[in-house]
Amino acid sequence: MGNPDRWSVTADVGLGLGCVVAIAVQAAALAASWGGRYWVFDCAVGVVVTLLALVRRRHRGWTAVAGLVVAVVAVLVADLAGLPHEPGPATALPLAVLVASAAGALPVRPAAAIAAGGLAVVVAAAIAAGVTAVTYWSALGWLAAVAVGAALRVTDARRRAAAEQVRRDERLELARELHDVVAHHITGIVVQAQAAQLVSDRRPDRARQSLAGIESAGSDALAAMRRLVGLLRDDADGPPASAGPEELAELVARFERHGVAVELTVPDHAPSWPPEVSATVYRVVREALTNVTRHAPGARTVRVAVTEAAGTVTVEVVDDGPAAAGGQLRRGGYGLVGMRERVRALGGALSAGPRPGGGWSVAAALPVPTRERR
Repeated sequence: MGNPDRWSVTADVGLGLGCVVAIAVQAAALAASWGGRYWVFDCAVGVVVTLLALVRRRHRGWTAVAGLVVAVVAVLVADLAGLPHEPGPATALPLAVLVASAAGALPVRPAAAIAAGGLAVVVAAAIAAGVTAVTYWSALGWLAAVAVGAALRVTDARRRAAAEQVRRDERLELARELHDVVAHHITGIVVQAQAAQLVSDRRPDRARQSLAGIESAGSDALAAMRRLVGLLRDDADGPPASAGPEELAELVARFERHGVAVELTVPDHAPSWPPEVSATVYRVVREALTNVTRHAPGARTVRVAVTEAAGTVTVEVVDDGPAAAGGQLRRGGYGLVGMRERVRALGGALSAGPRPGGGWSVAAALPVPTRERR
């Protein structure tokens, strides 16, 4: 979880400062070696490519293509006008960022095309000026860009594979839950049917009540089965069978053995939630407490609140763990991936993130389906 925008802004600020330093150093070096205003064109090219690098997230492909075009044009203009050879270090740095960003995020073919375009810039510089220090700078920047892009692709592929494995494992568990939940309703139907057969002749009114119970149980079974099958179709994860306030109290008691006090708030009455809703509540609480154990050793208290209002069940788990050192995110595992997908499939929403001043919060809102009556 966390705040990716903050890290993006920090990275862009660092990139901007690095490019400013490179432009300033290169301007001073050209003024000392070439004299006059030969440094102006080179620095102008560096500024343009730097600006493209800073806005690359808006469209990684087109910004990379624009940067490559600017670099090629700069190579040709510098060769024809007798200016310092391009692309210089001030251009090679942001150009490498553009190529790496596109190579790591775009589909394979566009990524390969942009990487090839970067190589074309290196070749064009070598043809125009021969093998010089500029050529080495360009080649080094291209190699670094391709390496970083490849590393980003591998990291993203591993992350997606791990998340998909979590979903597959949870879907198997959900298949078992489908059997348990529906079997519970079918058992009620069988019992009501047997009772109706026994009293149909002597007590017709009791028989009608049993038939009404069969209808209600059948409706509940169909509704539960539709929701659970919908989860399977949505590649969501599945919790164990239904769990109520008593099971939550037992879960909290087990967790408190780790030395962390838990304040548990649950509805006073026994909730009549569908099994898939109550099971999801249990799993969200369990996953949040597990994250506290694994990632917040400094936490001393945890507040778990489960409430229901206006047809919505709200689950909130908040701990008082210390803020992560250096701003490092401490809850980045895959445990909540399946939970978020499942909550969304049930029509709800789940959020998780750091709290101001320290600690972590996990909150889920689940709508309770209205029970149809005939």
